[in-house]
Amino acid sequence: MSFQNHNDRREAAQAAKKAMLEKFKNKAPAPVDPKAAAERAAAAQAKEEKRVEAEKRRRERVELEKLERKLAAEAAAKAERERMARETAEAAKRRKKEAEQAEIRRFEEEARRDLLSAAKRRMGKK
Repeated sequence: MSFQNHNDRREAAQAAKKAMLEKFKNKAPAPVDPKAAAERAAAAQAKEEKRVEAEKRRRERVELEKLERKLAAEAAAKAERERMARETAEAAKRRKKEAEQAEIRRFEEEARRDLLSAAKRRMGKK
C-alpha cells in the first residue's frame, strides 16, 4: 500500500479513525457486576460524605480565622486609640509644665528687674 500524495494519506488516516470509532461504538458494554457496582456506589457515597464534612470543617475554620482577624484588628485599633490618648495627655502635661516654668522665669525676671530698679533708686537718693 503505497501513498501517492498528501491527500491520499489524509483520506487513509480519516478512514482509519472512522473505523476505530465505529469499532468502539459497536463494542458491547462490559457486564456489570451488581455487587461491585453497589460497592463502588457505597464507596463514592462515603467519599462524598467525607468531602462534605471536610468542606464544612474548612468553612468553620475560615469563619473562626475571619473572626480572630476582626478581633485582632479591633484590639489593635483600641490599643492605637489608647496610645494616642496617652500621648495627647502627656503632651498636655508637658505644655502645662513648660507654661508654668515660663511663668516662673518671667516672675523671676520681673523680680530681678524690680530689685535692680529699687537698688538704682536707693543709690540715687543717697
